[in-house]
Amino acid sequence: MTHPDEGQNTCPGDVANDVEGDFLREKCGVFGVFGHPDAAAFTALGLHALQHRGQEAAGIVTFDGRHFHSERRMGLVGDHFSKASVIDRLAGEAAIGHCRYATTGDTIMRNVQPLYADLAGGGIAVCHNGNLTNALSLRRQLIRDGAICQSTSDTEVMLHLIARSTKPRLVDKFIDALRQIEGAYSLVALTNKKLIGARDPLGIRPLVLGDLDGTPILASETCALDIIGARYVRDVENGEVVVISKDGIESHKPFPPQKVRPCIFEYIYFARPDSVVGGKSVYEVRKRMGQELASDRPVPADVVVPVPDSGVPAAIGYSQASGIPFELGIIRNHYVGRTFIEPTQQIRALGVRLKHSANRSQIAGKRVVLIDDSLVRGTTSARIVQMIREAGAKEVHMRIASPPITHPDYYGIDTPEKENLLASQMSLEEMCKFIGADTLDFLSVDGIYRAMGHNHRDADEPQYTDHCFTGDYPTTLTDKSASERDEHLSLLAETG
Repeated sequence: MTHPDEGQNTCPGDVANDVEGDFLREKCGVFGVFGHPDAAAFTALGLHALQHRGQEAAGIVTFDGRHFHSERRMGLVGDHFSKASVIDRLAGEAAIGHCRYATTGDTIMRNVQPLYADLAGGGIAVCHNGNLTNALSLRRQLIRDGAICQSTSDTEVMLHLIARSTKPRLVDKFIDALRQIEGAYSLVALTNKKLIGARDPLGIRPLVLGDLDGTPILASETCALDIIGARYVRDVENGEVVVISKDGIESHKPFPPQKVRPCIFEYIYFARPDSVVGGKSVYEVRKRMGQELASDRPVPADVVVPVPDSGVPAAIGYSQASGIPFELGIIRNHYVGRTFIEPTQQIRALGVRLKHSANRSQIAGKRVVLIDDSLVRGTTSARIVQMIREAGAKEVHMRIASPPITHPDYYGIDTPEKENLLASQMSLEEMCKFIGADTLDFLSVDGIYRAMGHNHRDADEPQYTDHCFTGDYPTTLTDKSASERDEHLSLLAETG
């Protein structure tokens, strides 16, 4: 969600990822520590483990008992927070951190989180994973009421709502603000006395509670606990607010009980394979998706080849279930993240080859099954299929370990608008022709639910947030409705 009064800034990132925007962009990662002398260093390590969730910017805020300290940078965690000089400036035994991919607001320094504000009851820093579906409407109202916004991030809306609450205690102000927002979120906040974590009422975005020898930790994924040797305690429940202080851990549940509906894409794509999300090993789930895909959509072939890295677990599962040998027929270049060449149009055309190379010895003369986790615009898939053909493949069959993406996301995944989603505009046969494969097929919706341990999708009470495949959005989309209303009124005005 880019606000109309702000320009578009582009992060000079991975050229291959910039090709036609044909990738699902990660959300963000959050991390918090309370009561440890190495809080800043642990937070930097935690953010490093969560780097896959956002590579545009990172930030850490600490509190030393008297003052808050903030360091925010554009770029990767390791490029800035591995330096002792930076960590030394982040004094204190409590810290929160954030790594960012911009799904709302532009890629500019003032949007880098955590965001900090001085309130009547003391300072507070907040960072956020997800997307508020009424943030723009709230922001407009806040500005009409006299608020001065310093960023275009929806996280700032949360700070304003906290500041304007008439509740006496800061925790109550925080909860009062939560009652006014919609959408998907995991929030981590730091005050001069407390570390606070909150998860949206449906549990769309993940948040876990860990422990490091008595030090409480909050993190987006368990892999961030593993890197510092912390123990996983439990998931923060959907709709729960966890308040951590020197007196211990309190749990507040300010919302009416609802069935949890975590985002299915955490399992398909976003979470790191070594993480455990909702009690399930992400790696094992992705392998089962590949197994279900082999059962759902078999094809005679000589070799199963993953599109690295995200397609690897599903390809292993497909190979195991089908009996077709698994080979690394595509080799990924892991060092293309910061290109040394200005990304001109000519270089963009080579984007896939900068990131992926065909392993000709495993492809030439063979019938190849290419396995990927998702298909968005299809342009990258088309170039990979072409690359495999040029390496001498006899046949190229594409299999996607998730259903067709037919609807955009409004909860923190940077999907294109519907008209730019290939599966919403083309039939299966047309998509197959577009990417140049001999055959193309997808895992069914029920197949993905079977991989998650269910017999099928419960149409009355879906077990996951799966709107990208089904169009079943689990929350109100206030900003989208307002935008459509404004567009309709504008058209009426133009037509008289």
